Amino acid sequence: MSRSVLYYFAPQSPWTYLGHARFAALLRQSRREVSVLPADMTKVFSVSGGLPLPKRAPQRQAYRLVELKRFADHLGLPMNLQPRYFPVDGNPAALVITAVAHRDGSDAAMALTGAILSACWAQERDIAQDGTLLELLAECDLPEERLGQSRESDAQVRYDAHTQAAIEEGIFGAPTYVIDGEPFWGQDRLDFVARKLGL
Repeated sequence: MSRSVLYYFAPQSPWTYLGHARFAALLRQSRREVSVLPADMTKVFSVSGGLPLPKRAPQRQAYRLVELKRFADHLGLPMNLQPRYFPVDGNPAALVITAVAHRDGSDAAMALTGAILSACWAQERDIAQDGTLLELLAECDLPEERLGQSRESDAQVRYDAHTQAAIEEGIFGAPTYVIDGEPFWGQDRLDFVARKLGL
């Protein structure tokens, strides 16, 4: 069985933001490899019964904000609960992460993912814009040509494969961590992730 932990997420997901740094720390402690797998959650939702945020019932939308503030306060993370650029198309950022993961490796992809999540949820930056993505690549010391490479068919094929793999794995939300075949949905399951990793 592969020792690689599978990390399914959407780069515009607030819950992925809240868990990302802690998940990265667990990976370092356990010395486990990670497969960084951004996926198109709109397609995942379409086969798993999920709804995009604007289509959810008002009470669910309201409670989501309560929980986001609760977790952000608990974790001591800066967070704009209703950022200027949200909802936002996560596909451009996901494709750049996919290109970086392929060409620069999982550590670089994890660093860029963290930067993109923070840009969306803590810094009021539009992660769907080329200018923002170029800035984030530079801030992570990654080549700016990764943006162009993210528009090539290879990146799209890989991104589509991530999404299809998520569907086949039975994933229905972000983030989901899969360890030795066992899924853990949500950043509030990271205590169980730590135990699974033997920490």
